[in-house]
Amino acid sequence: MKSRTIALAGNPNVGKSTVFNSLTGLNQHTGNWPGKTVSGAQGAFTYKDTRYLLVDLPGTYSLAATSIDETVARDYLCSGEADATLIVVDGTCLERNLNLVLQILSITENVILCVNLLDEARKKKISIDLDQLSQRFGIPVVGMAARARDGLDLLLETLHTFEYKEDPAVKADWTEHLRSDETRRGILRRAHEICTSCVTVEKKDPHAFDRRLDKIVTSRKFGFPIMLLLLFFIFWLTITGANYPSQGLTYLFAWLQNQLEAFLSYIHTPAFIEAPLIDGIYKTLTWVISVMLPPMAIFFPLFTLLEDFGYLPRVAFNMDHAFKKCCAHGKQALTMCMGFGCNACGVTGCRIIESPRERLIAILTNSFVPCNGRFPTLIAIITMFFAASFSFGSGIASCLLLTLVILLGITATLLVSRLLSKTILKGLPSSFILELPPYRMPKIGSVIVRSILDRTLFVLGRAVIIAAPAGLLIWILANVNCGGASLLAHCTAFCEPFGRLLGVDGVIIMAFLLGFPANEIVIPIMLMAYMAQGSLTDYDSLSQLHQILLDNGWTWQTALSTMLLCLFHFPCGTTCLTIKKETGSWKWTAAAIALPTLTGMVLCVLLNVVCGVVR
Repeated sequence: MKSRTIALAGNPNVGKSTVFNSLTGLNQHTGNWPGKTVSGAQGAFTYKDTRYLLVDLPGTYSLAATSIDETVARDYLCSGEADATLIVVDGTCLERNLNLVLQILSITENVILCVNLLDEARKKKISIDLDQLSQRFGIPVVGMAARARDGLDLLLETLHTFEYKEDPAVKADWTEHLRSDETRRGILRRAHEICTSCVTVEKKDPHAFDRRLDKIVTSRKFGFPIMLLLLFFIFWLTITGANYPSQGLTYLFAWLQNQLEAFLSYIHTPAFIEAPLIDGIYKTLTWVISVMLPPMAIFFPLFTLLEDFGYLPRVAFNMDHAFKKCCAHGKQALTMCMGFGCNACGVTGCRIIESPRERLIAILTNSFVPCNGRFPTLIAIITMFFAASFSFGSGIASCLLLTLVILLGITATLLVSRLLSKTILKGLPSSFILELPPYRMPKIGSVIVRSILDRTLFVLGRAVIIAAPAGLLIWILANVNCGGASLLAHCTAFCEPFGRLLGVDGVIIMAFLLGFPANEIVIPIMLMAYMAQGSLTDYDSLSQLHQILLDNGWTWQTALSTMLLCLFHFPCGTTCLTIKKETGSWKWTAAAIALPTLTGMVLCVLLNVVCGVVR
């Protein structure tokens, strides 16, 4: 069987990933390019007598190597490792995409052009003469609507029948030649000429709808209110929708626990093995899954829907000015939004920021916005101690207050970013190209599948790996006695003076410390310590939990201090490992731990002092 390596290139937002997924299906893997923090995917597929390896290059506008993405794409194309290059372009804005096509054609003749999004082009009354385009370039041209898999068979046949020529060596001075002003102008002039001869536009302004909508969602008057309303709506759906599946999973895991205990009893498992296995590892794992999975399974698809619709680049556009004021990067707005789902994903997403300095700022401040793991604690405290005083529904009040808490986290992100940019990470904000892609109707089915497989299960898997040994440690602390009290009781007593300084108690401090593997287990650890039980404890209702906390000395000040610590404290274990992987430094990982923790401590001490003066 023959084998071919195909490089997949194109601008961002042209549907390149959709073409990649259509060709490779699930037979793919993702990893970093050697020596780079840029992720790339490779996928294999077989057609007739040939096996193809498809290498997905980073989306780039140019090969002039002004960013890491462009460097990776250019170096791979110049290496000659690929037998051919498949370039994906957007049929709704062809002229802008032809700049990259002409640059790649100056490197190699082995090029196949895929004009994608023809369905969107037809809606905008844009007609493209593919045969004329093929003649002008002298290469095969295939039209596609990749989301509907329209044109996929023709693309496969074109790859199969393509005449692969032996690639000539690339000139050593090619990049300098490309950067010359005379060659920027020549390419743009030729792209315009080709587009004029091959593209017919029936509408006077085919992008009128996008521009009208952009005047609203990116305006000074409506931009930020729309962002806040969408944020509130997403939180409301996440909070309301996660309750029922979370409760169902809790019941399911309780039933499975009974079956597992019966099996262990049947095989006469010793108690010293069964107790840590069930009350330690199993209960911790199932708690993390039942609390973490439902909100992520709702939040990530909603986030991906906004991404596919084209709204997230508008968020970056709106937030760009604020981050520029902080000498940070406008793309940090996107990584910050990803942090709402999972801070580990947000840290990984910082790869889209080209500047190493600004990427580091984004990594160090990503955990200033709460992830899904911290939402249960924040929501429970808000509902019990604050939302009940509102005259309208507690659910809406909880979402409103949670939105205000999120705004506090965003404000802290901006302030700390500015502090870092003026001290240990000095520098000027870099400029970047932010393309506002056309609005598209997302394919809901594929969005749900992709977000659950690529994000939800990936994050959950990491959390489960860390939560298992943590469950064993928690069980040991709660069940091993010394001097008539458990090790957990001794630890909480040791932390008590420090907790009082912050306006909380030793139990709350220990709950956050032991919740390092997964933030979802903070409240169960509190209950286990308050009720002196040997395993993680759930509560039947918020009113029951409220009463338990009141009986153990909680006040509104305790609740507010706990919320501040929940919002500003060290990242979870999964995020810390991700920070170490992305920065390659334990020093910066320690800084990412210290920054939010010190912020939360300072705010709690100030709150405690103010409350003491008022009293």
